[in-house]
Amino acid sequence: MSVDLVVRNCTVVTPAGRTSDAGVAVEDGTIVAVGRSDRLPDADRVVDGDGSVLVPGIVDAHIHNREPGLEYKEDWESATRAAAAGGVTTVVGMPNTDPVIDRPDHLALKFDRGEASAHVDFQSFVVVTSENLDLIPDLDEAGALGYKIFLGSTVGDVPPPNDGEILEAMESIRETGKRLGFHEENGEIIDHYTERFQAEGKNDPIDHSHSRPVIAEREAVERMITFAEETGAKIHMYHVSSGSAAEAVARGKDRGVDVTAETTPHYLWFTEDVMREKGNPARIQPPIRDAEEREKLWTVGMEQGAIDSIATDHAPHTPEEKMVDDPFGNTWEAISGFVGLETEIPVMLTLVDQGRLTLEEWVRRHSTRPAQIWGMYPQKGSLQVGTDADFTLVDPDLEWTLEDSSELHSKNSVTPFLGESFTGKAVTTVVRGEVVYDDGDVVGESGYGTRVRVDDD
Repeated sequence: MSVDLVVRNCTVVTPAGRTSDAGVAVEDGTIVAVGRSDRLPDADRVVDGDGSVLVPGIVDAHIHNREPGLEYKEDWESATRAAAAGGVTTVVGMPNTDPVIDRPDHLALKFDRGEASAHVDFQSFVVVTSENLDLIPDLDEAGALGYKIFLGSTVGDVPPPNDGEILEAMESIRETGKRLGFHEENGEIIDHYTERFQAEGKNDPIDHSHSRPVIAEREAVERMITFAEETGAKIHMYHVSSGSAAEAVARGKDRGVDVTAETTPHYLWFTEDVMREKGNPARIQPPIRDAEEREKLWTVGMEQGAIDSIATDHAPHTPEEKMVDDPFGNTWEAISGFVGLETEIPVMLTLVDQGRLTLEEWVRRHSTRPAQIWGMYPQKGSLQVGTDADFTLVDPDLEWTLEDSSELHSKNSVTPFLGESFTGKAVTTVVRGEVVYDDGDVVGESGYGTRVRVDDD
């Protein structure tokens, strides 16, 4: 027997454990065997893992690829090129584009653009506003992965529904069987402090952070959990930034609410001191929190399990929009968000190296759980026979420093991780049996990536 591809001489790591001197065999884009290297079949192409770690393909279920309408920042091609280079095999795009992804034809446009140019597999969320509550079933039929509501101000200024409409949306979404996620910040609290700080002349980057206090996040989490408890909807909290919000998620889980939550590498890595050190390039919403909240996020979120998954909130903007040439200028003139697709694995592997979590725990949160949460498992996020041959090879011992952000593959590459040092990096990325990134080069073709179908029988 000969197959299309065999990757051998790796340590295979899944949430269940690790196997040394092992690998994966692939035929027609699917996994046909996982096991010891000497028991794998012959293949048309053999990749020697050379002792690297092989994990199920990394799933980043929170990126802003900016297409359609904002391609000057990023598009499907550049975002998924960065994903391939970063070891990410599946991405999920956010709906605050132009037009916003709020109706079936807009979703179809986003899918069509992805099919034309993506390097890795993809999906998309749709937004729920006051204007499209009646379209929730149609958006489900159109193939959306899930739904999103922006509770607080964000890039694109997508207005939130009122609380009554959110309850109605939850009831409708419950019937689809899909999950509703939230940008969970209380907009009225944020607006109050933003207006007050601007009137008082508080214009430093750290002032933007303090205008979005932890209570704005925690209150929004608790309110949406209460609504979900009432309606029976499945809900998700995107980009949880604080330990206090993680505690609120934990309380909801304890009450039996089907609430899941993600955090990001930047919330686990930095404290708000980065705003004083690097300024507006580190500006993001929700903001990076103080050391006490970060440690609580680790304790409650990561160690005690309130946080289910890792994603980046990858959000490219131009250097001018991020005020790179004036990083400590008037923060209200800057925009929030930065790239993350090529630093997420290095950050998480560095945290593994530091003993903050195990390789198995990392894989569970960065591959298996996001695929499970969003209905893509086991086709994505596993190494099971018969599933998509998506996997990532990493070198967990490679020490390196991000010295030049222009080496990243996004159209715009502003990041607070510039100058940070890491232990670990993706070395090879395989999507449905095709090597799309290897040894420093994106080798896959634009347009190879395809939409992950979550409703097919």
